[in-house]
Amino acid sequence: MFEYFYNEILRKTVIAFGSLFNDIKIKHTNSSDQVVSVIKVPLAYGPTQKFLARIEQSPDLNKPVQITLPRMSFEFTGLTYDASRKSTTTQTFTVKDSTDGSITKKAYLPVPYNMQFELSIMAKLNDDALQIVEQILPYFQPAYTLSVNLVKELNEKRDIPVILENIIMQDDYEGNFTTRRVLLYTLRFTAKIYLFGPISTATKDIIKKTTISYITGDSTITPTREVVYSAEPRAIKNYTGTVLTVLAKDITTTDILVEVDDASSISANTYLDLEGEEVYVKLVSGNVLTVDRGRDETTITSHLRGSSVKSITAADDLLIEDGDDFGFSGSII
Repeated sequence: MFEYFYNEILRKTVIAFGSLFNDIKIKHTNSSDQVVSVIKVPLAYGPTQKFLARIEQSPDLNKPVQITLPRMSFEFTGLTYDASRKSTTTQTFTVKDSTDGSITKKAYLPVPYNMQFELSIMAKLNDDALQIVEQILPYFQPAYTLSVNLVKELNEKRDIPVILENIIMQDDYEGNFTTRRVLLYTLRFTAKIYLFGPISTATKDIIKKTTISYITGDSTITPTREVVYSAEPRAIKNYTGTVLTVLAKDITTTDILVEVDDASSISANTYLDLEGEEVYVKLVSGNVLTVDRGRDETTITSHLRGSSVKSITAADDLLIEDGDDFGFSGSII
């Protein structure tokens, strides 16, 4: 039922979340309001209890080395499905591979989930804690948006709102003189992410041919008349790069007579590509073509002398790409 895949979306989100708080500093001043020290607050991944345990299990204040305060830690604490952002589960989308433009990648629409995070701020001095908190809160109103490249294969970059849910302050005031005081601020966040499934190489989902049969009469076993309509996709632009000739004169948007340098390789009842405009050749007289302009809703534009006249043939029909517009060639049997 399942296949192995790993898009690293959760890992990337955890790293992106932690990067928000990895350059916070506090300053200490003297009585003259001069800065005497600047401390970059250490940030680590892990549960708050781990760092508190280190403090409580090493209460000797005379030890030359202790855990440094202030410090911060963050932790990924939960994951829940977000039904409010649900999209159609069977819908897919395709994109060109970011490293190889000739390959198309396909994936189902992502599934919305909420990631819960906790950021803990531990400080000995209240002013240190307040400096840290005040450098964080103004950016969350209550959300701050992160831009994360969720799926490298699709080059799928999405903005992830990180919402500040609540703040809890705890002052470990009670204790004796051998116990270190710890001011603990706990900030809880929710990141609204999308999880993608496996990425596959897309195949061309273009119907190559369809046939519809019409019958009349009282019985489907012995119909009195049968009509079969057959339709195949037809390219409306040149894919092969084949240039038949060039324009001998400028043409405007109203011209239906097109003069070319050499019409020997052009025949009636064929299609041509004039710089993205599809034209249908009705008649060829010498080097003058009588054409029907702007076929298959292509845009009629003016063209200058010397512009390339490209063919649209069965070879181009085979090269129709996903997402391109195309027409149909139909016949009644």
